[in-house]
Amino acid sequence: MSTGVALLNFGEPERPTRETVVDYLERIFYANADIEGETTEAEARERSRQLAQRRAPALIEEYEEIGGSPLQSHADAQATLLERELRDRGYDVTTYVGMQFTEPFIEDAVERARSDGVEQLVGLPIYPLCGPSTTVAALEELTDAIEAAEWDVDVSELTGWHRHPGYTRARADNVRSFVETQGLSLEGDARLVFSAHGTPQYYLDEGSRYVEYVEEYCEALAAQLGVDEYELGYQNHENRDVDWTEPSIERVIETVDADRVVVEPVSFVHEQSETLSELDVELREEALEAGLDFYRVPVPYDDEQFIDALADLIEPFTGGFEPGYYNLRQCQCRDAPGAFCLNSPRTR
Repeated sequence: MSTGVALLNFGEPERPTRETVVDYLERIFYANADIEGETTEAEARERSRQLAQRRAPALIEEYEEIGGSPLQSHADAQATLLERELRDRGYDVTTYVGMQFTEPFIEDAVERARSDGVEQLVGLPIYPLCGPSTTVAALEELTDAIEAAEWDVDVSELTGWHRHPGYTRARADNVRSFVETQGLSLEGDARLVFSAHGTPQYYLDEGSRYVEYVEEYCEALAAQLGVDEYELGYQNHENRDVDWTEPSIERVIETVDADRVVVEPVSFVHEQSETLSELDVELREEALEAGLDFYRVPVPYDDEQFIDALADLIEPFTGGFEPGYYNLRQCQCRDAPGAFCLNSPRTR
């Protein structure tokens, strides 16, 4: 049976023109309009446009500083490597990249898969730590796109997968390799700092377990690295007057008791503006002002172990065996038939 794997992602403009950046931001703000309370569709769209126009100049400056976002090229590379690995395992698989907020959109990925005549489709959001505005929203868009296309296809979904041991091992090995290359140690006068993408408190109040996932993942990663003491901060985007996750990564850097910090961006599986600008430029400046030497671990987006872990997640569906054999169970964050994750508790 031929299988299409839709790799779902956030997206970022590769070329920072004002039009593309404003459109990109407007889509994001509109998709998350609920966090500001009830409103009409027209009011939400107008508010989103205003926020986008206000935020755009600073974001364009960030993109220009880093030479545009490499997220798309990294996502394409991951898709190619994953398809190759699954084919090497003997499966008839084609991968498709679909973005929530930039082209190619998720609906474009669905259309390409349909045109290719795949017999089953697997949706895999490339967000290891499951959140409502990322993982869940991307899969909802996938469902909407399939229904809009009136496509009768067998669909499976994968949500939270940060507990995959191969993925955790890949990130730990990547940190270890970076530290050794830089001639550093994670003991003594250096402090390991995990930086996670923040989320509005609204989603946590609504029941999202995102912070729990972040905290348990950081604990496991630190344990694999043999680190007892570490810090965790959140990269918050406070463009609206709403509460976000605490502590912020800036607050952590201001208060950390060390001579140097090694920052591991745990939420990210591509280099993008949040790593290349927010961390490498803005947070570096904060660290230097606080008298700290600053080191940021590169994202292992094309690491062989990482690609192997993604292939493992897909394999039960391409191989036609029970997902539970790989500890995939019915997702609780995405309560829909055929949605599986590694986070759900085992039931008898």
